[in-house]
Amino acid sequence: MDEDFRKAALDYHRLPRPGKLQISPTKRMGTQRDLALAYSPGVAAACEAIVTNPAEARNLTARGNLVGVISNGTAVLGLGNIGPLAGKPVMEGKAVLFKKFAGIDVFDIEIDAADPARFIDIVASLEPTFGAINLEDIKAPECFAIEAALRARMRIPVFHDDQHGTAITVAAAIHNALRLQNKALASVRLVTAGAGAAALACVDLLCAMGLDPRNVTLTDVDGVVTTSRPDMLPNMARYARATNAATLEHVLDGADIFLGLSAPRVLNPEWLGKFAPSPIIMALANPDPEILPEIVAQRRPDAIIATGRSDFPNQVNNVLCFPFIFRGALDVGATTINQEMQIAAVEAIAGLARMEASEVVAAAYGGNAPVFGPDYIIPKPFDPRLILEIAPAVARAAMQSGVATRPISNVSQYKETLEVFVFRSGQVMRPVLEAARRIKPRIAFSEGEDPRILRAAQTLIDEGLARPVLLGDPARIAAKIAQLGLRLAAGERVEILEPGAGLRNYAELLADYQQLVGRRGIPPEPARRQLDTRHSILAAMLLRHRLVDAAIVGGISDWQENLRLVLPVIPKSPGICRVYALSGLVLPTGILFIADTHMNQDPDAEQIAEMTRLAADQVRRFGLTPKAALLSHSSFGASQSDSARKMRAALALIRAQSPELDVDGEMHADAALSESIREKLVPNSHYSGPANLLIMPNLDAANITFTTLATAAEALPIGPILLGMHAPLAVLVPTVTARGIVNLSALTAQSVTRGQGR
Repeated sequence: MDEDFRKAALDYHRLPRPGKLQISPTKRMGTQRDLALAYSPGVAAACEAIVTNPAEARNLTARGNLVGVISNGTAVLGLGNIGPLAGKPVMEGKAVLFKKFAGIDVFDIEIDAADPARFIDIVASLEPTFGAINLEDIKAPECFAIEAALRARMRIPVFHDDQHGTAITVAAAIHNALRLQNKALASVRLVTAGAGAAALACVDLLCAMGLDPRNVTLTDVDGVVTTSRPDMLPNMARYARATNAATLEHVLDGADIFLGLSAPRVLNPEWLGKFAPSPIIMALANPDPEILPEIVAQRRPDAIIATGRSDFPNQVNNVLCFPFIFRGALDVGATTINQEMQIAAVEAIAGLARMEASEVVAAAYGGNAPVFGPDYIIPKPFDPRLILEIAPAVARAAMQSGVATRPISNVSQYKETLEVFVFRSGQVMRPVLEAARRIKPRIAFSEGEDPRILRAAQTLIDEGLARPVLLGDPARIAAKIAQLGLRLAAGERVEILEPGAGLRNYAELLADYQQLVGRRGIPPEPARRQLDTRHSILAAMLLRHRLVDAAIVGGISDWQENLRLVLPVIPKSPGICRVYALSGLVLPTGILFIADTHMNQDPDAEQIAEMTRLAADQVRRFGLTPKAALLSHSSFGASQSDSARKMRAALALIRAQSPELDVDGEMHADAALSESIREKLVPNSHYSGPANLLIMPNLDAANITFTTLATAAEALPIGPILLGMHAPLAVLVPTVTARGIVNLSALTAQSVTRGQGR
């Protein structure tokens, strides 16, 4: 690494506080009673329950979601035997990956014990603390004996990631590469450069999947592993060859797969001609591979190459599997991570690479969505779908192989619970998505050429949520679909409509639109140009004429401008005074709705009351009981300002018109979100716990609160949801993501009745 990068890495670890981890409590400890419950005397109740039934440790402690990342620092990354203290940054990094990708808590433990027997005794004694053990950076051959001994002694999973994590990821890449090269695992010949823990684990797993051990040749720094080599461990001796060949060069003739887990530049470019047609080159040494991909591309264009580096295609990275294998194993209480579970992970990873890449993957890698092929045989490490594919597959394999102590009765439901790690809106959106799935409306999207719309359309189809109608140039849409690697095609599941005179029902739509805007200062010819060029108008007109069930407009241009264009076409509902905008934020503590974030500058008391009732109805559609707080700078009559009096008047109207609604005010935001603060201010609050619906006195307060919370808390936004519209229509903000479009599409679909669906 260069000096600039080295300095940046040191600053990253040093600032703003040392290290990459902290411990945070999961329970409130704000009162003396909280302390008594958490520690003495309340903790005794939990201890006694575990004495009676040790399985209760999972329910009463963090053990069921706690992994020990344990090392003695004898083989750290590419740094070698640097010892446990110097290896601690790596173990902290591994802990962060567990938490980031799978929500698993970790204690990293660095043990000053080079002697395998002492190390085994120390780790085995930690079983009461952890739900599983991840062994890391332990040198071979000691790592084999350590893992085997700990697996025999412990009733929790023990997994040496340097061996098995590498093996699973490598096997998935080879599985897909062979598929592309039209070769069968049972008939290929594999040569390694390296015969350490990772290489042997890779070969063992591939043989378990069908590779013939007789077709494997190992080489390492001492040359070819032959039957004459002394003092081999059984897992190496299994692959020893009776041959006079001495070096890597001499055993490459006709090889289909090169598996490099060794050192930089050990594969001479001159040897590439020795390989069989359509070879697979796995050059996984880090940071410099056994051979550079550009050299392979020049000399063997028929080859598929993978490395361990993120700046080359096909990065083989253990983070693709280990967090999700542990997630599945912990969730079924597996006593081990066996071969069946590892093979299930291989198949899940390989299968995911053959799906189209998600928007999150594209964003993480410069906006280019990879498509399954020679340069994309394995998923990207940031693909958020990894947990949805791997953890259920591993859990299912654990149950089928008999090592699960807490089997999952419904794997589909289990997969749904994992969505919280993928899309933070997963649990909140579940009732909304289910409602949309029952209706499956035809939704017109005004910006059909936008990649976010196309990715969202693919998701809507795959999840059975809607039938997209894309407005735009068919040729450009087709080109974008191909570029993004999506499976969309015009037909039964998706329609592509080209705006203009050739559109079916065009004359009827044009005549009606000219009539709508004729007395708004827009003559017939400009109205025609608007209908032809402003796709938001066309989408709204399709909805108005019930040619679609819902419309999603905007996403590129200004939100207010798009709303201005569609309001003459889709007005507010009869009996509604105004249209309002409700926005949601998914926070670590739950979801919080805020109104009105986009529409009304200074609503009066009657409008505040109407807005609250409409927003409460929308909150119910999430399967939540609305708890509304009317916010102000004043709490419960403390001020006589116009704003405070307005909110008090609105409260009186709401209680008269909707007495069943849990609502209170006017109050400060802290009182709305904290029952204890509210109790100090007023003795008879009309709801308990925190509010989930904040009604603001004006647009400035609502929008500032929403954008501040969204940024400061890194919250996931939902909406804005238009309240009071005559037909199901939504306007996208320019910053919306593909998943945000899916969520807003489902929310819009909720307003479509079964009778409207086509």
